[in-house]
Amino acid sequence: MSTGPDVKATVGDISNDGNLNMAQEECSRKGFCSVRHGLALILQLCNFSIYTQQMNLSIAIPAMVNNTAPPSQPNASTEWPSTDSQDYWNETLKEFKAMAPAYDWSPEIQGIILSSLNYGSFLAPIPSGYVAGIFGAKYVVGAGLFISSFLTLFIPLAANAGVALLIVLRIVQGIAQVMVLTGQYSIWVKWAPPLERSQLTTIAGSGSMLGSFIVLLVGGLLCQTIGWPYVFYIFGGIGCACCLLWFPLTYDDPVNHPFISAAEKRYIVCSLAQQDCSPGWSLPIRAMIKSLPLWAILISYFCEYWLFYTIMAYTPTYISSVLQANLRDSGILSALPFVVGCICIILGGLLADFLLSRKILRLITIRKLFTAIGVLFPSVILVSLPWVRSSHSMTMTFLVLSSAISSFCESGALVNFLDIAPRYTGFLKGLLQVFAHIAGAISPTAAGFFISQDSEFGWRNVFLLSAAVNISGLVFYLIFGRADVQDWAKEQTFTHL
Repeated sequence: MSTGPDVKATVGDISNDGNLNMAQEECSRKGFCSVRHGLALILQLCNFSIYTQQMNLSIAIPAMVNNTAPPSQPNASTEWPSTDSQDYWNETLKEFKAMAPAYDWSPEIQGIILSSLNYGSFLAPIPSGYVAGIFGAKYVVGAGLFISSFLTLFIPLAANAGVALLIVLRIVQGIAQVMVLTGQYSIWVKWAPPLERSQLTTIAGSGSMLGSFIVLLVGGLLCQTIGWPYVFYIFGGIGCACCLLWFPLTYDDPVNHPFISAAEKRYIVCSLAQQDCSPGWSLPIRAMIKSLPLWAILISYFCEYWLFYTIMAYTPTYISSVLQANLRDSGILSALPFVVGCICIILGGLLADFLLSRKILRLITIRKLFTAIGVLFPSVILVSLPWVRSSHSMTMTFLVLSSAISSFCESGALVNFLDIAPRYTGFLKGLLQVFAHIAGAISPTAAGFFISQDSEFGWRNVFLLSAAVNISGLVFYLIFGRADVQDWAKEQTFTHL
């Protein structure tokens, strides 16, 4: 990983404004063909793989539990035409499905299993972010991606062995996934020019929605045809294949990249010349604890991810139980909010950078405005869901709108830590992930409790609680949020804990 003096030495030859403007104009003509945008697309694929592995159990668990019902087998076969060749195909599918076991798990047990991915995640984010910030994200992210993908292949075996082993495997898998989700942000400290920060991070982050979309789209179909274990085999295999792209094509620093053009390298290095990106071994812990802008981001992260993990874990269950959709249709309908969210994340990042580059709005105004839009409107929409449950079209419209609008948070509070302390990006992202995974461990479990107590009013209580948590975090962020580099994050003398 390049150090601060290395970058400054590089900037010494190209630091005048004329060269920066020329490099910026040349890079802008390349658009999305630049190396930094290629890196964003590779990270998008990594996030795609990680989120398919996070979501696959959510779409498979109805099949893992409900296949014990006798009517489930005829439902799978009546979808097909009654031809000789199709009869043969149906028999083949039945043989596959006969190999897929089913389990008698209560809603409480299902909630614990879904939440277990986050139980071990409290241990990994801060060390992962710190190590990635000091030594580089390439091997931290790559190792996490491989471990998570490899363990995904063994989920069916773990489920057969018992709930306890499945929970343990999911805990280890969650730790590996944290390495990917946390470590990747250290790359943008060296690769993302300030005026492109939102679009690069949102392009990479959109892989989360894209992965959720794909696994929900095809997951239900796989469960109804060849059986739920293949959901894990297929997406675990894709993640392993993704590692073959990550290691040879990714570099922690544009200065060391063998294929980047000289103009793009000059543009990136010059645009970051005024920003102290060099990581430090020591951390200003006391100053961080006293920093209200940092607490505003932490609390906002917890509140927004409370809603996110609830929706991610229970959207298939809500659609299958409330709309009475079968597994295949439930997966397709559940995928719609995520594909719209994927598109809106990228559009939101482009819009945020446009408003900033044209100096239409200040950076802090953009962060707070996008966060407010991404919190208020989805909260109102979700609270209204129980009153439109009789209309399938209105229910799906509300779910899609909620996902689309909430994606604006990705250009708001969720990326704000890059603004206030770029030199501690890895550590702060790890700290933020701790808060996010605390929410992820609590929210699905709480949702499972409410739903098991009262199937009709349980969903209403789940949405009301999520909206209340989300809006509380927004209020705190609007009051204390900042976008300028904090004093404790600048290169100066301070007292470390």
